[in-house]
Amino acid sequence: MGTLPDVTELRRRLENTLISYHHLEEKEWRVAKKLKDVTAWRKPSEEFSGFLYKVEGLVMEKPCRIMDYIRPGPYRLQWDSLMTTLEILETVDKACCVTRYTTAGQLWNIIAPREFVDFSYTTDYQSGLLSCGVSVEREQQEQSCVRGYNHPCGWFCVPVDVEDVDVPCSLLTGYIQTDLRGKIPQSAVDVAMATTLTTFYAELKKALAT
Repeated sequence: MGTLPDVTELRRRLENTLISYHHLEEKEWRVAKKLKDVTAWRKPSEEFSGFLYKVEGLVMEKPCRIMDYIRPGPYRLQWDSLMTTLEILETVDKACCVTRYTTAGQLWNIIAPREFVDFSYTTDYQSGLLSCGVSVEREQQEQSCVRGYNHPCGWFCVPVDVEDVDVPCSLLTGYIQTDLRGKIPQSAVDVAMATTLTTFYAELKKALAT
């Protein structure tokens, strides 16, 4: 079992990194996939040789309930079709934990199942919430999975007013930069990431509506 670095410093760096992504100018992003109600962009990552992805869309719900469905906890496995297992390895405090989770194979298993171990942190942001994470070192458990690595990633969720909409509405913006590792064609990674992120919104909205 590995040990976490200084948690206060880790939280500070992680939060500041995500906020810096959130303040990037529009011209730095290139559209990766655009649907009616959600758009995904990408730009070269400064953390590794892949891409940093941004995805954004409106979700008809309050930020606190949306985040309950996204961050590690009892809801995520119920609706996220990509995630196959989720285990909280260590609870640091009510805002922080270390999780291990596995993901399903993608693109007819061109991308095999992956295992990730992440430090997760949720905090207030403006009038909403920010839930962010980064991979940390732990002994690999799932030998049938390739160990992937999440560079700083996270979700901003803030309430917004939408004309002629009477229910609570939030703007959900995600930043994801996952190193899947293994020998995967970059074109396959690009297709998988853009599709996964837009599908995430559709599944989340369906779960929140039930």
